[in-house]
Amino acid sequence: MKTLQPDERRTLRARAHHLQPVVMIGDAGLTPAVLAEIDVNLKSHELIKIRVLGDDRLQRRDLLTDICSALDANPVQRIGKILIIFRPAPETDEKKPPRRNKARKQPRRTKRSYQNT
Repeated sequence: MKTLQPDERRTLRARAHHLQPVVMIGDAGLTPAVLAEIDVNLKSHELIKIRVLGDDRLQRRDLLTDICSALDANPVQRIGKILIIFRPAPETDEKKPPRRNKARKQPRRTKRSYQNT
């Protein structure tokens, strides 16, 4: 787990400002299913928000460290019951196949276009 520099953390906080929480941790706590869901979201988004529904501040702090250590992620910010986590996407050497240009459809003809012919 790489530690984030203050300027990196600032840009990530700015990017995360408009995000909605994608995972909610309830009374059951950090279960393997919740960890798997966080992992899936980190793979697809890199930067996610997590909402913790409990009221214990120490528990929320511990949850953040547990999640980051289990998933090799970086904590960005913890505000109240919201945790922001970042994990860079793995770089792949595979190139995506080029997209094919689909043939454009002809515009629909209106009633009037049929009358004029």
